[in-house]
Amino acid sequence: MWRGIPRVSLRGPGASPAPDGRERRPARGGAAGSPRRPASGEAARSRHGPLPGRAMDAAVVVAAVAMAAGGGLRWAGLTSAAGWVWGAVTAVALVLSGADLVRHVARGHVSVDAVAVLALAGALAIGETLAGSVIALMLASGRALEARASRRARRELSSLINRAPVTARRLAGAAVTTVDVDAIRPGDVILVAPSEVVPLDGNLVDPAFLDESPLTGEAVPVQRLPGDAVRSGVLNGGGAFRMRASALASEGTYAQLVRLVRAAEQSRAPLVRMADRFAVWFVPVTVALAAVAGIAAHSLTRAVAVLVVATPCPLILAAPIALVGGMSRCARRGVVVKSGSALEVLGRARTVLFDKTGTLTEGRPTLRRVATSERISSADALWFAASLEQASTHPLARPIVEAARDAGEALALPRSVREEPGQGICGRIGDQTLRVGRAVYAGAGSVPQWADELRQSAAREGQVAVFLGVGGELRAAFVLEDPVRPDARLAVERLRRSGIRRVVMVTGDQTAAARQVSSATGLDDAYAECTPERKLEVVEAERRHGTVVMVGDGINDAPALAAADVGVAMGARGATASSEVADAVLMADRIERVGEAVEIARRSRAIAVQSMAAGMALSAGAMVLAGIGLLVPAVGAALQEVIDAAVILNALRAAREHRAAGGPASQWRSTLREHRGMRAGTRALIEVADTLGEIPPAAARRRLEEARRFLCDEVLPHERREEELMYPLLLHYGLGGGELAAARRQHAEIARDTATLVRLLDDVAPNGPTPSDQAAFRPVLQRLHAVLVAHRAAEEERLGQVIEA
Repeated sequence: MWRGIPRVSLRGPGASPAPDGRERRPARGGAAGSPRRPASGEAARSRHGPLPGRAMDAAVVVAAVAMAAGGGLRWAGLTSAAGWVWGAVTAVALVLSGADLVRHVARGHVSVDAVAVLALAGALAIGETLAGSVIALMLASGRALEARASRRARRELSSLINRAPVTARRLAGAAVTTVDVDAIRPGDVILVAPSEVVPLDGNLVDPAFLDESPLTGEAVPVQRLPGDAVRSGVLNGGGAFRMRASALASEGTYAQLVRLVRAAEQSRAPLVRMADRFAVWFVPVTVALAAVAGIAAHSLTRAVAVLVVATPCPLILAAPIALVGGMSRCARRGVVVKSGSALEVLGRARTVLFDKTGTLTEGRPTLRRVATSERISSADALWFAASLEQASTHPLARPIVEAARDAGEALALPRSVREEPGQGICGRIGDQTLRVGRAVYAGAGSVPQWADELRQSAAREGQVAVFLGVGGELRAAFVLEDPVRPDARLAVERLRRSGIRRVVMVTGDQTAAARQVSSATGLDDAYAECTPERKLEVVEAERRHGTVVMVGDGINDAPALAAADVGVAMGARGATASSEVADAVLMADRIERVGEAVEIARRSRAIAVQSMAAGMALSAGAMVLAGIGLLVPAVGAALQEVIDAAVILNALRAAREHRAAGGPASQWRSTLREHRGMRAGTRALIEVADTLGEIPPAAARRRLEEARRFLCDEVLPHERREEELMYPLLLHYGLGGGELAAARRQHAEIARDTATLVRLLDDVAPNGPTPSDQAAFRPVLQRLHAVLVAHRAAEEERLGQVIEA
């Protein structure tokens, strides 16, 4: 263990040890430039030269027509004319391939086009014009297939660039002027028409109905209110609205996204670079084999046949098409991977490190509960505290004010407000003198026992208590927490299913908060109280055991993101510093997309390797057959065409979605049976809560142990199965993401309260809980019972709706 870094050991039964071996971090691709529309055909150009996709399609048609025309002439008995037609096609292909070869050599690259040039020249030299025309058709169709496949694989990436706004409607009084988007300055008011893309980051002046799927991948439009932040790149799905720009177009979310996409399109992954290196030795080896075959058989035709089938197109085509297809799928799911290199390394990852605040948690404190003395009600306490906290800039003031407003409270305006840093805020509401903040400050130096116990209880659960004092007497406490993301546990489980062996949290928070989040999300380890420098130490130490992915959202995470093999930034909230150094950016504010990206990366890499291996094995077999005289040049060319097409079609699988298998009916029946089986255990929770203090301590301990076994052995495994099996089916069959998010939030609450109960029970003496222990257990059991009952009822209703539909 590293000195000075507290570690929470959470390795459970069956947890995998850290893998051995170390991966080198690839060089990162840079990103530069501002959004613009690409020239027509720009994204469709292939490695073979400057011809756009339509010209390649035309070349295929010309080659096919010429070959068919030659066949017709030969069938009509005009053998000489047929040979001239086929020879002309071969000569044109030889000139074009030779020009490509010259361009590659001029750039210092060894090109496999050398093999094609030799095959075409040999076919002309020995009079095998039919074979030459087949080779010409093979080259043209192979290049057209590659260009078409690349366009299809890049479709999601290039669509992001193509829809980048170039103009905006600026409002000046009642006048609307259309100007270049770069002319808009922060503070300018712009008008966004229906179905238009929002051109800049800013804040709404009017309500808006927005389709955020281009950035987040979420299909359900959202309603935004005046004052809400809106990001460039989202689509106006309602009526026209006004917004005030908060940044230049070049500094906005969409401009950053376009830069990431351009860097992704220009990158070259290790598998692709391996194909380039392969050409260095492949060309001379092929020429040597062709020469040996020709000399041994005393036949130039035999040598030409070897050259015809010797093209390494499977190796050259498979890797870029599969990896770009994977990047396209990631973009469709709201994850922008900056390079094929990053996607490939992500597919080899074995350890994932998470930051806590804003990554595994929501990053926004919320009011968990209100505890009061006998002299004030919860509603009055909330009204007093929120009225005073309106004047505070402290981040813990916002959740109290929001909770009061959500409850419909009309807050009062405080007077004589004075904020004391590190202590709290004081002021007057009516004739009452109020203090909100630390217990000692709010109670004017006096802290009653109930407040001290509550403060300790909140600290054990990783929460924060804010106290209200009225007239120098502590009257209430507000327990705040940064809630775990509803999809955090699902994200961890999904990572494990995708082959990740270790999932670890690295946070600057205190050990109690780290322990709470780790228990709720099922992590292997947690490192608490880490500075940015110490996060780097953890990353470097984990890298000694295997490829490491770091996921974070803040400026303090940027060094760790840069040091990890793959850095993934939470970009939905505009964390610019972390997004710039990361290899991938989550544009959707959903942590589970990390696991999805890993799955896509693994599948894309597997398809690339599979396509390369199978294609090259087939080509090698064809070379052997040609070398021993079983393949003539014309048949060899046709066979190589089939191999190329098969490799491309297989590589394109990386761009396709995996559809959920089966239907919800069987899962519904299984879930219903499990719900029925857990009813008795759920009732027992509230019964234990009600009888604590009435039954002997030893009996109470036995009942609490039974509750722990029920929660840990039945409830939590059941919820994991729901996350893995039922929820993907519900989403696939039309249930809204918002409803599933609510269900996952309840799962997180159940996991958190279960962890709290287990921790409390571990601290109980063997002879049973004391009265203070019982007071701590009772609210936990009551919450668990209430959430479980409501959660199951809602789940059964959701399943019923889907099946009826």
